[in-house]
Amino acid sequence: MSLDAAAIAAMIDHAILKPELTRGQVDADLAMAERHRVFSVCVRPSDVAHAVSTLAGSGVAVGTVLGFPHGTTSTTAKVVEARQALTEGAVELDMVLNIGRLRSGLLDDVRADIAAVVGAAGERLVKVILETAFLTGDEIVAGCRAAEAAGAAFVKTSTGFAGGGATAEHVALMRASVGPSVQVKASGGVRDLDTLLALHELGATRFGTSASAVILEDAAARDAGRRRGSPRTRPSDSAAARTDGASY
Repeated sequence: MSLDAAAIAAMIDHAILKPELTRGQVDADLAMAERHRVFSVCVRPSDVAHAVSTLAGSGVAVGTVLGFPHGTTSTTAKVVEARQALTEGAVELDMVLNIGRLRSGLLDDVRADIAAVVGAAGERLVKVILETAFLTGDEIVAGCRAAEAAGAAFVKTSTGFAGGGATAEHVALMRASVGPSVQVKASGGVRDLDTLLALHELGATRFGTSASAVILEDAAARDAGRRRGSPRTRPSDSAAARTDGASY
């Protein structure tokens, strides 16, 4: 069954994470997210309170990131970040696991780091970013299993800031490495509808992207084409240009 634009929007966490974004640029992205009714925005920690206030009553959730983008802050710092974000109204947390410790095989440390954030989050969802561009297949499997054992709701491919993003191979491997109660989020390089749909077929159920407008405009055009019985409509050159080459 084809996914319509509304179903696709309901799987998107619109990323507003670039460090150089001004308040005006953040506000423009928040307005776009509300207009397209994406599932959530994922904002910088310092923008949580503003995003929550701006999007109040819109139906768009607000999430944020912890230990971002390197994962090397202490567990205590990640827990403090989590508690502050939740106090300010965030409802989902995307944390970067300790990549160096995962690569060192210190899986008890990795698991404890995640579990501390999961504990601080209570009933709120925690997504664990592996940064798959830095990992071997075995390390991806180990990171996924550590996240599942620690109680995470999602495993996530990437921050989008490490020179590599979601790949079909890694999404399929992550889906195979966790049980059905853990979902997979693909992020990094998800800049068009066909990529999103292909990764969804492999098991990803949430997508982090800064190209939400381009993706959803394409989805809406394809919906209209199906209603008219015409061939699939592709995004215009002007819409594609708005992706601005962002990797997230």
